[in-house]
Amino acid sequence: MNPNDLPQQSTPTGKLDWRWLLKWLRDDQIISAEDAERTKKRFGAADSAQHPLVRLGAASLTRKGTGKPLDIEALTEWLAGRCGMPYLRIDPLKVDVGRVAEVMSISYAERRRALPLQVGAHDITVATCEPFDTAWVGEIESHTRKTLKLVLASPLELQRYTTEFYTLSRSVRAAIKSGETSAIASFEQLVELGRSNRQLDANDQGVVQVVDWLWQYAFDQRASDIHLEPRRELSAIRFRIDGVMHTVYQLPPGVMNAMIARIKLLGRMDVVEKRRPLDGRIKTRNPDGDEVEMRLSTLPTAFGEKMVMRIFDPDTTVKPLEGLGFGAHDAKRWESLVTKPHGIILVTGPTGSGKTTTLYSTLRRLATDEVNVCTIEDPIEMIQPAFNQTQVQPVLELGFAEGLRALMRQDPDIIMVGEIRDLETAEMAIQAALTGHLVFSTLHTNDAVSAVTRLTDLGVPPYLIGATLIGVLAQRLVRTLCTSCKQADESTTAETLAEVVKPWRMSGSVRPYKPVGCLECRMTGYRGRAGLYELLTVSDAARQAMHPTLDAAKLRQQALQDGLRPLRLAGAMKVAEGVTTLDEVMSATPVWE
Repeated sequence: MNPNDLPQQSTPTGKLDWRWLLKWLRDDQIISAEDAERTKKRFGAADSAQHPLVRLGAASLTRKGTGKPLDIEALTEWLAGRCGMPYLRIDPLKVDVGRVAEVMSISYAERRRALPLQVGAHDITVATCEPFDTAWVGEIESHTRKTLKLVLASPLELQRYTTEFYTLSRSVRAAIKSGETSAIASFEQLVELGRSNRQLDANDQGVVQVVDWLWQYAFDQRASDIHLEPRRELSAIRFRIDGVMHTVYQLPPGVMNAMIARIKLLGRMDVVEKRRPLDGRIKTRNPDGDEVEMRLSTLPTAFGEKMVMRIFDPDTTVKPLEGLGFGAHDAKRWESLVTKPHGIILVTGPTGSGKTTTLYSTLRRLATDEVNVCTIEDPIEMIQPAFNQTQVQPVLELGFAEGLRALMRQDPDIIMVGEIRDLETAEMAIQAALTGHLVFSTLHTNDAVSAVTRLTDLGVPPYLIGATLIGVLAQRLVRTLCTSCKQADESTTAETLAEVVKPWRMSGSVRPYKPVGCLECRMTGYRGRAGLYELLTVSDAARQAMHPTLDAAKLRQQALQDGLRPLRLAGAMKVAEGVTTLDEVMSATPVWE
């Protein structure tokens, strides 16, 4: 065929041909006639096994008038509109992976360039990259007795996920066939199983492949936590992404048991013990080859052993100060605070508010060759070569207080105590600060001033708090708007924000945005998280509010005069900057009392 000739039919049928696509692009004024001719000459008469969209996506075509590159996603979306077919960018979290193989075999899917995504009660959504090759649709509708809804997707995504989903389904089926995965560790059988010597085959090849897939999938989806949750009939795998839980996959309980056994084996945990909580850790690599550490925790539940894996990616866990989300005002005050030679600095907030990230990021910057940084943690969140880290071990009577007492004899400059939970630990931290050490620790309180109240509740005398405490940082995490789809929000005005932050005032312009939802953020409107901070620096005037008795109201007023900005005000400023939304801030921050 002459490279300038179109196929014989007047309208395309069967597989796509790059000549039709090139003609349509020119007819639709998407590309110039010059680009069309140049591409024709480049492709020539030689046939290619590559999909036409892939070939054109690599041809360096640009959109006429704008000069924007026409990559494969842009070409696929344009073609979907041209053919009157819905365009879909495949979101693996929303694919019914467990039922993919029920609709068609992998060989059939690869031959037809089609991939089942969702199986409903009456219809099946199938992605394809061949909009005119639909002769097979009747076969599948007859086989499944359901209507097929075709959507157009990128051929590269189809190829990737076809391999990934079918490999996973095959691994799960292989694991189910393994005789060692049929037992269900239910509540009624839990003690009996723990006493027996029978062990699930954690090295079964199907189980190994499913676990490997699980980790790579979690890294790819930016998950911070992986939950393996046993159920009576189908156990669940869930990811926490940007603070929100997503159900990823459902498995037979036996396969879930074998997966947990495999992970416990790799984490050097007792595989047989299922009656009590266990902790462990694993270091692996993400798809980019970087080391990633995971903290493992198991818990016996009604239907068996549950496991949670917290992912500590160095790129996200340890950040520069500007990457944490500090505003210029608080960043300067925090820098000044952490460079003081001695005293206690507390970081407060609920679980999952980013306290660990803030502490590790700060300590990593302080841990130079001239400084000895020692920590006592429960558990060690992430191994840092620049620190000397110690794990609390209650079985050996090594708690925070005992560990801190031992650290004092290790010639430290900076000490980090994982959490102040009791009077003994608080007294040891105060003793360390009084003897010339800089001490970091955490508390669970709603705001910065409440941390001082909590210390007095533990039994620490106010005069000792005033003598040693130099700063308290309260923080929260809020989801940040997706930069690809956020739109200006006319409903959130300067007056609205002023009403929220009363009696404080906000300076500067207000540029609020609202979430919309796109393919990049899975239609949520949010992508990533940022920190909100409330920093209390203890001045001489603030100490007078602590001694001889604590006056919390006076301390709050003095903190404001010393530059404290409440969490809600910090959040409102993020709204004004277009970083997040007012709803996110209101749900995450406490009311200033």
